[in-house]
Parts: sequence; C-alpha cells; structure tokens
Amino acid sequence: MKVHDGLYIDGAWRPAEGTGTITVVNPADEEEIGRVPAGNALDVDTAVRAARAAFPGWAATPPAERAARLTALRDTLAARQEEIAETVTAELGSPLSFSRAVHVGAPLLVAGSYADLAATHAFEERIGNSTVFLEPVGVVGAITPWNYPLHQIVAKVAPALAAGCTVVLKPAEDTPLTAQLFAEAVHEAGVPAGVFNLVTGLGPVAGQALAEHPGVDLVSFTGSTAVGRRIGAVAGAAVKRVALELGGKSANVVLPSADLAKAVNVGVANVMSNSGQTCSAWTRMLIHRDRYEEAVALAATAAVKYGDRIGPVVNARQHERVRGYIRTGLAEGARLVAGGPDAPRARGYYVSPTVFADVTPGMTIAQEEIFGPVLSLLAYEDEDDALRIANGTVYGLAGAVWAADDAEAVAFARRMDTGQVDINGGRFNPLAPFGGYKQSGVGRELGAHGLSEYLQTKSLQF
Repeated sequence: MKVHDGLYIDGAWRPAEGTGTITVVNPADEEEIGRVPAGNALDVDTAVRAARAAFPGWAATPPAERAARLTALRDTLAARQEEIAETVTAELGSPLSFSRAVHVGAPLLVAGSYADLAATHAFEERIGNSTVFLEPVGVVGAITPWNYPLHQIVAKVAPALAAGCTVVLKPAEDTPLTAQLFAEAVHEAGVPAGVFNLVTGLGPVAGQALAEHPGVDLVSFTGSTAVGRRIGAVAGAAVKRVALELGGKSANVVLPSADLAKAVNVGVANVMSNSGQTCSAWTRMLIHRDRYEEAVALAATAAVKYGDRIGPVVNARQHERVRGYIRTGLAEGARLVAGGPDAPRARGYYVSPTVFADVTPGMTIAQEEIFGPVLSLLAYEDEDDALRIANGTVYGLAGAVWAADDAEAVAFARRMDTGQVDINGGRFNPLAPFGGYKQSGVGRELGAHGLSEYLQTKSLQF
C-alpha cells in the first residue's frame, strides 16, 4: 500500500494543514491500496500563494526554456511509464494493456506536442501599426477527473506551463496516486519551485476553495456538467476565466452506404473501452431502419466478446449508478440484447457490457450520460431524422459518422452540433482541438487551440 503524507507545494513535499486522509481503493478487488492527505482551504491558499509568487519569473522565462522543461517532463514520464501504467490500473481498474497504450501513451504525445508548441508558437505578431503580444493568463486552478487521470492532468498543465502560467492542481479523489507520480516527474524535470503545485483533497473542500480563490485567474475543470455550472457561476461572479470540458452523449451515425459491420464493431469497441468511462464515447448508435436488426445482432455479438476484456468501473457509487441506468432502460421499454444490471462478479465493481435495442430518443438512456459500458441503438428513417436524433440532447462533445466515402460523411458531420466528429473511424490527433458545444463545455483542449485558453492578448499601437 502506498501512503503519501505530503502535498507538493513550492517545490517541496510538505504536510497538509489538517489530519484528514483520502483512502484509495482498487476497484477490481475493493482492497485499499493507498492513502493521501485531504488538503483543505488553507493548503489551497498556500499553494495559490506559491504559484502567484512564482508567476512573474516563469512568465518571463523564454519560451525555448519553457519548452526544454516540458521536454524534460515528457522524458521523465516516459522513463516511468510502466510504474504509471501500473498505478493507473491499480486505482482506476483499467486493463494494464490499455493503461500502457492509452492512459500513458496519449499523455506522452500531448506533453511532447506542447514542448514543441512552446518553442514554435507565435507569442508576438505585427498587425498594421500594432504589435500584439500573447501573454500568460496567470495562476491556473486545474481540477481534473478520474477517468483519464494522467491525460487530463497533462492536457491542462502542459499548455498552461507552455503559455507561462503557473498551476495549482486538485486531482480526483479516486485517482490521486497518478497525480502524485506526475508531481514527482515535474520535480525531476527541473520545473522551478512554485510553478506547479499539487493539493490532493475532496472536491467540495479543496476543489471549491481552488475555484473560489481570488488569487486564481483561470479555472480549468473537467467533469460533470452539474459541477461545471457551479464553477462557471463562481468564476462569472468574480469575472474570472474558465475552461470547462463537461459531459457528453455522443452519436455514432451509420449512414446507409457505410460498411455496417466495421461501423458497428468499432462503435462497440469505442463504448466498451475504459469501461465506458469516457465523456466522448459514442453511446448512441444511429442505424437506418432497413439495416437496424442486422446492426442489433452485430452489436450484441461484439459486446459479448468484451465480457472478460474490460475492467471495473471506478467505485461503488459509479457501480450502482450505471446499473441503475440499465434498470431504467428496462423499465422504460428498451430491449436488452446483451449484458444487464446484474453484477457479473461477486467482488469488484464490474458491469456487464450492455446493449439496448428499440431505444427511442426521449428515453433516459438516450438522453443522460451513463458513464459506463452501455450502448443504445436507435433507428432512423432518413438523414434528416438521423440529424434530429443526433442533435437532440443538451450535449455536443463528440460523435462519429460512417459512410461509403469521406465526403458523404463530412457533409453530415458539418450539420451536427458537436465539437469533434470522427469520420469513418478517424484516429486521435493530439494537435486537434477537443471540446464541446452546448452543455458539453466552454473552451478547447489540445494543440494550439488548447494553448490559447491560457493566453491573453495585449496590443501596442505605434
């Protein structure tokens, strides 16, 4: 068991002000695997003051030097990637192969991309008789979720540091051990004291204190839309900037001309990866009525194959929440074709890969974010009907379109109210902006668009 008794503040590990701790549980066997301090408002204040004191020096550091520190951070994370992958598996429950490939692999790409951007981005430009400077916003309060514990940290901290901001990170309570390893890597990479600070703690205590702190200039939050609304309200009252990456209920639209087997198999894999705990998962698959039953059979067969290949959901609360949604789907008349609400194992927070057919757009499972391995299949009459269903939720984070050729899929995707759409199984791009329309958030992550969230503009006229 790992017991950490310190918070990383101003370049050193120090005891928390209070005596409370957070217990970390392995969701695969429900055993305790670690404890970290439950930092409070005083700890947050200490961390913010350290970040504020470090800000002028880091903001004045040449971009090439900031790039060098980010390169060193990427290399340090790479050198410890097996330890990080094992830690993610232990506290999140992800299969080790997925932790290696995605939970560690993706953040390494993102960290490297921001090292490159820090060195090459145009922080100054001439426009007519003006010189325009892009300057760091200031102190960033970063609040990250548990579902991609390292990726979400890197996606916030790396662009903030590249921009010249300093950071206080409050990671999710369920996955703080990965954040501890990240702080160790920051220290090993030679990032100056106070530029990055870590306060583990509870959301309603440390998270709220960070969002409300007058010394924080921007709050970057990834999590539920409900919490995002509260953070947005607090920030708005203080005229403070926010970057919010919130919930999703993404549509996977299979047009009649598509390769149905490929679209369905990839769609099921998308929903089942990370045990369905992905905000951009395509949890609604839209199939033309003429091919609907064929798609149902394909999806059911594909889901059954994932029975022993996915990990548990993160905790007991999430376990009951996801199974509750499955029971709701049954109660509202959806047809269960794979999985179900019964726990497949006596121990661990496992949920059976579940597929519903005969789902209608107004059903709860077609409208609300489940955050588990649950797929809903909906039938449509024509493209206009498919578009109405695809756009018919409060969310707009991601999606997918399949067709015989890219041009047909792109034409449909351009009409979708969502921030990112995969065309015929398009691959992850760490330089492409990620973020949502509607209640899926404000702002963008990744690439130059993600960097711009941490910059503000000053123009000098001559």
